[in-house]
Formats: sequence, C-alpha cells, structure tokens
Amino acid sequence: MIQPMLERLEQLYPELVKFRRDLHMYPELSFQEVNTPIKIADYLRQIGLEVKTGVGGNGVLGVLKGGKPGKTVALRADFDALPIQDEKEVIYKSRVHGVMHACGHDIHTAGLLGVAKVLSEYRDELPGTVIFIHQFAEELLPGGAVSMIEAGCLDGVDVIYGAHVSSDQPVGVVGVKSGYILAAADSFYMEITGKGGHGAYPHKAIDPLVIGSQLVLNLQQIVSRRIDPLQAAVLTVGSFHAGKAFNVIPQSVTLSGTVRTFDENVRQKIETSLEQITKTTCEGSGAMFTIDYERGYPALCNDETETERIHQLAKLLVGDDHTEILEARMGAEDFAYYLQKIPGTFFYVGGRNPEIQATYPHHHPMFDVDERSMLVAGKLFISAVMNYLTEGKVLPKSQDAKVGLEI
Repeated sequence: MIQPMLERLEQLYPELVKFRRDLHMYPELSFQEVNTPIKIADYLRQIGLEVKTGVGGNGVLGVLKGGKPGKTVALRADFDALPIQDEKEVIYKSRVHGVMHACGHDIHTAGLLGVAKVLSEYRDELPGTVIFIHQFAEELLPGGAVSMIEAGCLDGVDVIYGAHVSSDQPVGVVGVKSGYILAAADSFYMEITGKGGHGAYPHKAIDPLVIGSQLVLNLQQIVSRRIDPLQAAVLTVGSFHAGKAFNVIPQSVTLSGTVRTFDENVRQKIETSLEQITKTTCEGSGAMFTIDYERGYPALCNDETETERIHQLAKLLVGDDHTEILEARMGAEDFAYYLQKIPGTFFYVGGRNPEIQATYPHHHPMFDVDERSMLVAGKLFISAVMNYLTEGKVLPKSQDAKVGLEI
C-alpha cells in the first residue's frame, strides 16, 4: 500500500511547487499571518479534511480520520516568514518588500499539504487518525507552538513528527539525532547607569562604559569557570551601546545577548550567575543596573524510539550513504514544546544544490533550497505515519525516495 502513496506524492510535485512558490511570493511575518492560513485551510478543505482555523491564534489544523481504528499521529509544519529583503533573482522572488521566506517554511508547508492529499486519497485503508498541524510564528517569541498546544492541537495525539529543510546538507540527504538536537535559547537585556561627565575628568564620573566592558569579560567566566566542561553552553553579548561623543562619559550603557544550553540545570545556573556577576561588577564600581532575562524556547530533545524509526526508514528511502547522524546544534525551535508533551522526533532534509545557487545559509537574503526536498520529507512523513499506525508492519522499498526529477 505504501508504494503507490510515495508514487502519488511524486505525481503531485508540480502542484506542490506551485503552492510553495505562491507562498514565497507572498510571505507573511510572525503573528501577522492572514492570507497564508486561509490558503492552507482552503487546500485542506478541498481534499476533504476536517479543518480548524484560528487555533491558538493563526494556526490551522487538518484532521484526517482513517477508515480503520487506530492511534493518532501528528505532523507539523510552520508557515511564517522573516523581515528580510529577498535579493535573489528568480521568478518566485518575494513581492512583499522587506519580507521573505528565508528559512524554508514555505517548503515545509507545501510539502505537508502534499502528504495530506496523498493520505486523504487512501483514508479508507488508513488504520488511525492523522493531525496536520500548520503552525504560525515559529520565528518570533513566544512562538506559536505553546498557544496551539493550549488550544488542544495535541489532544489525543500519540506521536508527532517534524522536519526542517537544511541548506547545509545536499538535496536527498536526511539527518537525524536522538536526544538533544537543538538548544534552549534565552536572551538578556541590561542597562548600566553610572554618572556622566566630561571625558577629561573621569574621576568626577562613574563611567558605565568601563564597567560594561568589564562586565562583558566577567560574563565569559560563567561558561569557562562555572559550568562543567562536559556540558555544552554558550553566552554571547551581541550588542553594546554607549555614548555618542568622543569626549563625554555617558550616563548609561546597554548590553544584550543570548544564552544557549541543553541541560535545564545548566540553564538555571547561567541565569543565576549572570545576575550575580552583573550585581557585583556594577555595585563594586558604584553603578546601578537593571536586567531583563527572557527565557526562550526550551531545548529540543528527540525521542530515541521515534528517531530510530525515522533513521531506519530514511536508510530504506534514500540509502545509508544519504543518511547522517547529526551533531547537536545551538539553534532553537519551538517544536521542542510538542516533544515536552508527547514522544516524537524532529529531523532534517537536505536542500542544498549549487547548480541552482541554493547554497546560502538560512536567514540570508539570497536563501533558497532545492524544491525536491519536499519529496524527501514528504515520503518520510508518509512512511513514518504508516509504519507507526501499522506497528512496524509497513515499510517502503529500498531507495524509493531518491530524488531524480528535473528542476
């Protein structure tokens, strides 16, 4: 049964490309998605799914109930864009000034719609239910996942799968990792207030610029001296704003940065240490300070069993030589919230292709990926759904997902 499904997805490829390019031409920013969820909902209704809109905000759910009883699988794709000007010269270049799909969410969305259409055509033979989670606002805190979960998108769901296209990996490659694969991402903003004065008379001032400079260095001791060397962590001060004139000591300076961790205890220790070091550094020099520490997405931890399921299916679909075990990354993803609730896994599919200039990193003005990545992700989704619902009885034929379509 699974082979005709995979072949049907390939037949839908031109339709998926058309939908993806429409999204690429008309992107919408996080929490400002209006037309994108309408397009998604219309497509899902046309293929006969039960559709819920406004889920947690701008989210869309498609519910496919199979003709046979069974468990429930959720598949997730995000659909928000970024505030970046599209600089590549392609026919589907963004037509919205200053906004573009620079992370591949248009690929995720179109590919998942293709999966929904294929599975809907085999609903009578489907032993269970599939929930298609089309999520808004992955790129901007607090993200869309939390509110969609609160709105019930995971109610009754047994397992969840998510995929992300990667410009770091060649098209046709699948990357997986059990356990922690993406970090928790926190941010901090602080203001140091001293006493302004003339640059020629520093003894009459309390120089917040010097204090801030000391603080940047002191904060680096947290990871190097307070955190176990076997635990991964990053603390980066990304901005430092101080003064406007060469001969004036400013009244105050501001600093901001990011903290990335995997272990929750390490996360808490860095937050506490950052506040302690800031306090002692500032008060020791007579300055005042304020800190705004914001916790972002938690670390994304993949379930071992479900990661191994995707790993084995990927080897059958694309071959051992196109399947990679990834290293953990310090990026972040709010898919982590789903995995705090139920088992599942988040994997990567390659989209890099130098022949079409699809080599630029994510969030770059020239970002693009090979659209055939939709087929690889889609075939893995279909295979995972059927394998899970049939308790491992259904497997794709070896090498079936090799990409071979003309661009």
